[in-house]
Amino acid sequence: MQRAINIVFRIATAAVVAILVISCKGSGSEDRIDLTSVPLQTINNMFAVQTRNGGVVMRAEADLMHHFENDSVSLDSFPKGFTVYSYTEEGLLESLIAADNARHITGKGRNKKEVWEAFGNVVIHNVANQQTMETDTIYWDREKEEIYTDCYVKMYSPDGFMQGYGMRSDDRARNSILLKPFNGYAVTVRDTTKVMIDSVNFIGPLVKK
Repeated sequence: MQRAINIVFRIATAAVVAILVISCKGSGSEDRIDLTSVPLQTINNMFAVQTRNGGVVMRAEADLMHHFENDSVSLDSFPKGFTVYSYTEEGLLESLIAADNARHITGKGRNKKEVWEAFGNVVIHNVANQQTMETDTIYWDREKEEIYTDCYVKMYSPDGFMQGYGMRSDDRARNSILLKPFNGYAVTVRDTTKVMIDSVNFIGPLVKK
């Protein structure tokens, strides 16, 4: 259990899931790795919180986690979904990423590469600017502190709606850019029933995927 929580804490600094995949359909990278079909460790209802100076920095939740290993690769799989919430230094909810599936792959020996992936109905929401992105697969570049995808992306904000292929952003989804936007249009009529999230002292769950 402690090892699993430590794995989750390693993504807390970036507060997002990220990545290895070949296509935008979330093809299983573990299928190309000769891992045993039986996990070495299984954790149900995983819940982890990281704090700093008494304030919440990150919260991560997953209904199920499987841990696999072979001689060259360590893999953690979250087949029933994964959600990561990140908070500002003031303890306010800043962003979240939720997906139907996620994986964390770490190489062994000379290949120490660490990759994260979230795929399947990926939702990236920045609470501060009320911007939401939807896509199929998202990647995290840990060294560059960047999240990105080459898949189709829908982006919603108070200023309007955009769509396109490819997205780059800092790992807290503060500055998101569509690489190949198309057919964008402005929202002229807003839905007054839309629920706006107040992040002040918010530590409860959002809509669970």
